[in-house]
Amino acid sequence: MHLLNFIDRGSGKGFRRLIFLMLWVAVSISPLDAVAQQQVQPAQAVDVGIYVSPPFVMGKDGHYSGMAIDLWQVIAGQEGLATRYRLFHNLQELLTATEQGEVAVAVTNLTITQDRAQKLSFTQPWYDAGLRIMVQSASAGDFWDIVSGLRESGHLRIYAWLGSLVLVATVLMTLFDRRFDRDFPKRWRDGLAESFYHVMSIATSGKSTRKNLFNWVGRIWAGIWMACGIAVIAYLTSSVTSVMTAISLTREVNSLADLPGRTVGVFTGSVAEQYVLRLGIASIPYDGIEEAVAGMMNNEVDAIVGDAPVLEYHAYSNPKLPVSVVGNIFHPDKYGFAVGHDDPLARNLTLRILGLHESGKVQELRLKYFGHEP
Repeated sequence: MHLLNFIDRGSGKGFRRLIFLMLWVAVSISPLDAVAQQQVQPAQAVDVGIYVSPPFVMGKDGHYSGMAIDLWQVIAGQEGLATRYRLFHNLQELLTATEQGEVAVAVTNLTITQDRAQKLSFTQPWYDAGLRIMVQSASAGDFWDIVSGLRESGHLRIYAWLGSLVLVATVLMTLFDRRFDRDFPKRWRDGLAESFYHVMSIATSGKSTRKNLFNWVGRIWAGIWMACGIAVIAYLTSSVTSVMTAISLTREVNSLADLPGRTVGVFTGSVAEQYVLRLGIASIPYDGIEEAVAGMMNNEVDAIVGDAPVLEYHAYSNPKLPVSVVGNIFHPDKYGFAVGHDDPLARNLTLRILGLHESGKVQELRLKYFGHEP
């Protein structure tokens, strides 16, 4: 009021308008300054190391998805973190890069172990898993496996003798029929073919189609010859069957107890690799599931030992592939994200994971990718 009286006494209308304009500008600028001061700071960018392991990490055309990726995206959003993904070809490379600080976080189905925890800091676990075994679907073996089995068991030598007897019997029968059977073909080529057919008919079916040249004596000889043929075909059948059964039993893997003495495929840097090494089981490391399955199909390994959900998901996603996952889960373990040793980021991520467990988000992601309760 005093200010207005002063303006009225000392100034005209023009001066009062100038004063009011200055006051209006001052009031208008203040809120703008306040808004500018409250602007959100840009998100902090972090390098995240990933290893493709469906269904936890899956990649296509530079875009990544999967349970681990989805979980990380939720946490990164809550923490205000912008993600730069770096892809690694195997677990060992990812673990080394995280330990050396090349990436801030390792995101995949990473098993928490004591050895790893001495070099890295892990978050709260977000998935319970374990190891299982993948094998080729049951088969009796291919042709060359059977031939090899027959050779090793000595049956091929006996087959050679039987073949020689067939040839000798063919020649003798040809000579005999040329002498006593007037209707027998005169040309040697035709006669040998006719005799060979009679011999093989008896050997394979036990039936004789030869003419009876000597009445009851000929019938007795034909009966003896048929009995010999039946014995031969029975031996052939039983020997091949026994070899095929042996091959099937030799290849059969149903549990961890069947692995000693065999070679198994594992993933480079995985818990499975260390586990089979401690058990003294021979192994061949592969970068991922695709390479391991290809190795098993090429008979480089007899089975694959790996994380149960990874093996199960691969078998389910490739129904035409002749593989199956056998046995119960062994060596139970838990998955978590990893950061550099004593990195305070581990605590923040753990708090976020605990919150997502309590809110049901982790279970929602599990159902999204596995479709069943744990």
